[in-house]
Amino acid sequence: MSTDPAVTNPDLYTVIFENHRVRVLEYLDRPGDRTLPHTHPDTVMYTLTSFARRLTSGGRQAEVQLPAGQVRWVSAQEHSGENIGDTVTHSLFIELKEPDPAGGSADTPPLGPSGS
Repeated sequence: MSTDPAVTNPDLYTVIFENHRVRVLEYLDRPGDRTLPHTHPDTVMYTLTSFARRLTSGGRQAEVQLPAGQVRWVSAQEHSGENIGDTVTHSLFIELKEPDPAGGSADTPPLGPSGS
């Protein structure tokens, strides 16, 4: 079974650009919408609207609230999400296709976006 978000949740994720190095996804949902479990490679996220979301993965949960216009790093991860706010979530995800040349971290990455 695919864990590609454009396959698991095609009503919420749309591929708007892709080449051999990156893929850009547009994400748009409404309050109460949920995603099925899916994976993202290392990704840069740009928020087009303010939103509140709950992310869940492997027994961990994180609540994320971000204003519009934020750029955040999202380490490669699998999660599901839920819009727990009262606004739409509208974001762009720039997924990197090349692996981390440093090999990544042995630690568990944070769930959801981080500042760096």
